[in-house]
Amino acid sequence: MMRTVFIPKILLWGVLALLLASCDGSVFYDRQQSVDEHGWLPTEAVDFDVEVQDTTTVYNFQVEVRNSISYPYANTFLFLHTTFPDGSTARDTLELPLADASGRWLGKRTGRYVDTRFYFRRNARFPMEGNYHFSVTNGMRDSAITGLKDIGLRIEYSNMK
Repeated sequence: MMRTVFIPKILLWGVLALLLASCDGSVFYDRQQSVDEHGWLPTEAVDFDVEVQDTTTVYNFQVEVRNSISYPYANTFLFLHTTFPDGSTARDTLELPLADASGRWLGKRTGRYVDTRFYFRRNARFPMEGNYHFSVTNGMRDSAITGLKDIGLRIEYSNMK
């Protein structure tokens, strides 16, 4: 004989509210890609394509870095290449601090990895509609960086109108 389990409605509504609250409606784009943790070469790009149809909305742009706790430096340099829909390009050099002067990681540590987000542009608009191609490469002097695991691009809607 099968028994019926009754779950109070308040519990169901609570679970539903938690699920809806965990959805972040302020994110326009958020992707991460893995790099070779044992040696990310400057010639190996991490690519992101973003389709834009609204040039009036204001955004905040972030790069996300996941590094292992064995990463040997307190910072990293990345080159961000942007190709606009009309084919024009721009290049930014990003210096990203990952640890403070005492060696304490600045990001959120989970196990042997640290996740850190950095704003590189705030309250900006896309100047034209179409596909934007973002390409991130290793900007360190070493031929290969060890200890970086993932690079991400996050674009959030700004509160500024």
